This record gives sequence, C-alpha cells and structure tokens, in this order.
Amino acid sequence: MIMAHHETKYSEALAGFQAQKNSRRSLDFVMWLMAIIVSLSLIFLSACSPQTNSKHASDTPAQTTEQSQDAATTKDSLYTPAADDVYAKGTHHATIEVANYGSIELELNADVAPITVSNFCHLAKDDFYNDLTFHRVIKGFMIQGGDPNGNGTGGASQNIKGEFSANGVVNPLEHKRGVISMARSSAADSASSQFFIMQKDTASLDGQYAAFGQVTKGMDVVDAICDKVAVQDNNGTVASADQPVITKITITD
Repeated sequence: MIMAHHETKYSEALAGFQAQKNSRRSLDFVMWLMAIIVSLSLIFLSACSPQTNSKHASDTPAQTTEQSQDAATTKDSLYTPAADDVYAKGTHHATIEVANYGSIELELNADVAPITVSNFCHLAKDDFYNDLTFHRVIKGFMIQGGDPNGNGTGGASQNIKGEFSANGVVNPLEHKRGVISMARSSAADSASSQFFIMQKDTASLDGQYAAFGQVTKGMDVVDAICDKVAVQDNNGTVASADQPVITKITITD
C-alpha cells in the first residue's frame, strides 16, 4: 500500500511536470510567433515609408527653408515698377563682376519679365549687390547668389511677383545653359534679390521659376566657379570663406 501510494504520488508529479513542460513549450511557441509577426510588420512598414529624394534637394535653386514661407506678408508689399520705369520694358544689359574670376555679361528681357528685370536693375543701380557672394554652387546645374545673409535666407526689403507660368504669368524663357533666373522659397511670390545662372539645361525648372535673361559673354566664369569652388554638401552650400564675391553689378543700358 505504501508503494502504491508512492507510485501514485510519482505519477501525479510526473504528470504535473509534463504539463508544465508542455505549457512552457506553448509559451515559447507563442513568443516565437509574436517575434516573427513583429519582424514582418517592421519590414512592411519600412518598405512602405516614403523615401527621401536627395536629388530634389540638390536640383532646386530655392532659398533655404530657414526663410519664412510667408516672407511676402512680413515685408511692406510686393515690389511694383513705376509706370514710367525704363527698366520695366525692352532689353537691358548688365555686367556681374566676380572677384578673382572675371565678368559675366547679361542681356535682360523686360518684355517677358518686367517686374523681375526692373527689380534686379534697381537693386544693382542702388549698389545692393556690391560685395555679396555666390553662396550656392552645384556643378552641372547652376550658381546662386545675391543674398545679403550669404546663406540663402536673405533678400531685399520687398519681394516680387513670381513671373512664371505656374504662377499665372506667361514666360516662354527656358532654363537653358546661361539663363539667369530668380531663386525663391516654395511660396510663388517670395523671390527678392537672390538669382541663379544655369550651367546646364534643366527643363524641369521651366514654368516654375522666373527666368529673365541670358548670359552673352562670360560663361567661362560660370564654369570656373562650378569647377573650382569647394562645397560642403550635395545642396551646393559654400563656406563663407570660399564664396566668390560679387564686387559689383553694373547696368549698362
């Protein structure tokens, strides 16, 4: 009877041990299954996440996002040429003198972009551009300058209306090599003083930025700037000490 009693206890203990073992196995299986599900979920979410378009960052001649997107409302008003402004019609010529590089001569088309040309000419006549710089250089794309802050966040006291088709203004000028155009933030009417000169054709900018003229002489200067200036990132940022200096912009007629 004593042995039977002990055998019964042993059997009960063994059964309990097996039950615990099976329970642990079940728990381990559940944990393993949950780990698989979580891993698959992370892979799925990673695959569905939007990818950063680094090319867009480097191929857009915009003023940096540090500038307020509603910059136009923080200034007095949009610049408007006077009714008798000679720079708001016809063809005009300008020369950009760049220290240690040479001169870039431009023909400006006020019949296509009267506000833009007038604004550019008057800023130049007022010596606004003297000693400013080209703060952004992207080889195979463009050079950008005319910012008093030297980092893409500044401008003149007034913004101008964006004279390009996406903003309701007919402008047939294409962003081909040598074309000068206005930089802006994502706001259509945020251009002010910053401009860029194309080194190579970039059709994706057509209708999105206000082109207003063409280099007639001095593309070798643009090429030299693109070739020689050291940049800090793929956005074309140039350190202050390395920025080519615009000694003066002269409006010749």
